[in-house]
Amino acid sequence: MSVVFALATPPAKSAICVFRVSGSGCLKKLGDLFDKEGFRFGRFYVNDLFYKKNVVDRVGLIVFKGPNSYTGEDSFEVYAHGGLGVMSSIVRAFKDVGFDEAPGGEFTKRAFLNNKISLNEAEAVSDLIDSTDERGVALSSKSLFGELSKKVVSFSGEIDSIRVRVEGDIDFSDEDNEYIDESLVKDLKNLCNRFDSFVAGCVNKKFGYEKNKILLIGPVNSGKSSVFNRLLGFERALVSNTPGTTRDLISSELFYEASSFSVFDSAGIRDTKDRIEEAGIAASLSQINDADLVLMVFEDYDPAAFDRFKGLCGDKPFINIQNKIDVNKPNNSFDCCVSAKSGAGFDVLKSLIISAFDVGAKKDDFNFIIRDRHEALFKKVVLDLSKSLMGLSGGDSIELVAEDLKNARSHLDEMVGKKFSDSLLGDIFNDFCIGK
Repeated sequence: MSVVFALATPPAKSAICVFRVSGSGCLKKLGDLFDKEGFRFGRFYVNDLFYKKNVVDRVGLIVFKGPNSYTGEDSFEVYAHGGLGVMSSIVRAFKDVGFDEAPGGEFTKRAFLNNKISLNEAEAVSDLIDSTDERGVALSSKSLFGELSKKVVSFSGEIDSIRVRVEGDIDFSDEDNEYIDESLVKDLKNLCNRFDSFVAGCVNKKFGYEKNKILLIGPVNSGKSSVFNRLLGFERALVSNTPGTTRDLISSELFYEASSFSVFDSAGIRDTKDRIEEAGIAASLSQINDADLVLMVFEDYDPAAFDRFKGLCGDKPFINIQNKIDVNKPNNSFDCCVSAKSGAGFDVLKSLIISAFDVGAKKDDFNFIIRDRHEALFKKVVLDLSKSLMGLSGGDSIELVAEDLKNARSHLDEMVGKKFSDSLLGDIFNDFCIGK
C-alpha cells in the first residue's frame, strides 16, 4: 500500500493541527521533511519542518515503527500551529515527497487489514466519534476496546464445541461412540438462551443515538422563542413583540448533563386569517405527534387556554411553563416559572426536562451499541441456532443440524471480519471522517 497522509483535525483555524502519515517507506522521507534523521521511535520531538528548503513551522513529531502503531505500519504524526497557511504548506510538502492524500477511514481500514483491530472494533471507532452523550461513549468504548469481540469469539467457541460433537456422530456413525445425547441438547438449548439474552442487551446505533424531541408550543407573544433561545444559550430564533413572528419550525440541539435533545420552536397558536401564519400553526400542531415532550409556554395563567393546549397534547407528556416572571408574579399553577430575559428558573426547567425522560433509569438497559449489519447477522445466528436445536430435539437429519451450526458460526466470523468482501469494507469506511 502507498504512503498516505491526512489532516486529523478539522480544516479550520485553531491552536494546533495534527497530520497523520502511514505506509511502508514513509520514514525514509523524514530527512527530506525535517533536514534531520535518526529519530527514535515513540519519542516526541520539536523540529523545523521544511518545504522546498524553507521552514514551514516548528512542529511536534512522533515516529512509530510498525507493527507498533495504530495502523500496524511505519507511521508518524506532526503537530503544527493551526493556521490555514501552515496546513496548506504541510500538504504541499507531503505531496512533494510523494505521499498520497488518504480517503476517509483509510487509517482505521489499514489497522483492520493489518490485524490490529477486528472489523466491529473498526466500526466502533466511528461510533465513538459520533457519540453525543456519556452513555454513547461508554457503549462505543466497550465495543472499541474488545468487549463485544470477546463475547462474539466466546460464542463462536461454544458453537465449535457443539459442532465437534455433532460432526463426530456423522464421521463415526458406524462405531459405538455416543456423541448425541441429552447433555448435547441441553448445552445447545443453554447456548441459544444465552445468545438471545446477549442480543437483547444490544441496541442499534440508529436508536441508541436517537435524540429525544422537545417541542415548544404556546399562545402568540408568550415568549416561546425567547425560552427556546435561552435553553440553547444563544439567539437561534427571531424574537419580536409582533404576533405571528415565528412561522416555520426552527430546530436546534440542546446538550445538558451528558444528554442530548432536539429542540423545536413552533409558531404561536391563535386564530388567524394570514395563510402563511396559518400554515405555520398547522405545522406546529402536526409536530406534536412526533414530539417526545411538549413544553407549553404561557405568559400568565388562563384556565381556558391551558385546557386547550393540554387537549392538543393528548397523551404526550408535557411541562407547563410560565414565562416573563420578571414582569408578572409567579403562579404556582405552573410546573415551572421562568424569565427568558433574566434566565431565572431555567435550572429548574432543565432538571424537569431531564426527569421527564428518566435518563438515569435507562443507563443500564443495554450493554453494547451495534449497527444494522451486526443486527442482521445476529438475527441469522439466532435463526440458525434455533433450527439446529429443533432439528436435534426432533430427530432431524444430523447433517442438517451440522449445516445450521456451521452457518451460525460463519455469521459470527463475518461480524468480527474474519470473512469480508471489498464492497463491505467500502460501505463501512466510506462513512468515516478524513484522518481516521
